[in-house]
This record gives sequence, structure tokens and C-alpha cells, in this order.
Amino acid sequence: MKKRMQTLAKKRLIDFLSDRKLRLTSQRDFILKHFLDTEGQLTAEELYELLKKRDETIGHATVYRTLRLFVNAGIARELHLGDGSVRYEADIEGIRKGYLVCSECGKRVEFSDDEMDSLGKRLSKEHGFSIDNRSVVFFGICPDCQQNGMR
Repeated sequence: MKKRMQTLAKKRLIDFLSDRKLRLTSQRDFILKHFLDTEGQLTAEELYELLKKRDETIGHATVYRTLRLFVNAGIARELHLGDGSVRYEADIEGIRKGYLVCSECGKRVEFSDDEMDSLGKRLSKEHGFSIDNRSVVFFGICPDCQQNGMR
């Protein structure tokens, strides 16, 4: 599964770059491989720190620009999970996920629900929107914080 995802992502990126008369550089390929190898969501800074351990020549700007490229190519998506940071996660096969985020401790729980897709379709039809991306985030208090008397 992971190998198939990497192959699909690389093909999608090559096609995207080719359409724009750009090329797949060794740094872009390096960033793609390590980005896809990570689990969950990470900030550009977290990815930079991970990459810097493997290649000291990698720069902040390169990582930021490349993540933006991945988003535009449809192989990553941006997430805003209430901590003030933009996080990125692989989005190769269009598996739509949502998140529960604790407002007290920041704990995140990922979920997937078919009803989110039907809600998106209904809202798109009702309001005439053409939805091309979606992020569902619910904020609240996790069970641990509730038990500890938080709100």
C-alpha cells in the first residue's frame, strides 16, 4: 500500500511539474520521499528538522516552497488544527479525514466518516459552491481533560 502511494504521488508530482514546464529535482524527490514516510501531520518546521538530519544542505525556503507545491499538486493538504501552526499531511488517495482537537491539551484524534462527504455534496448543491478541498475540525475537551476538571 505504501509503495503504491509513493508511486502515485511521484507520478502526480511529475505530471504537475511537467504541465508547468518544471522538473523533479533531486531535492523535491528527497522531500517527497521523506514527507510520505512520515505518519500523521507535521509542520514545515518539523519536516525541515527531520530532513536536516539526513541532508545538511536542505534549506528552510526549499521545504516551505516544496510543501506548497505538494498542496498545489494534490498530494498534500494543509490543516489548521487550532494551535496556530499550519500542518501538512499526505492526501494521495483522497481519503477524507476529520479531526477532534482538545482545546485544553491539544490532543488530536483523527476520524473518517462517509457522512462528511455527503454533507459536503449537499452544501455544495445548496449554496452553489464547487468544493475542491475540505477540512473538518471539531474542537472540544478530551476525556482526560474532562476527568481532570477542565471545563
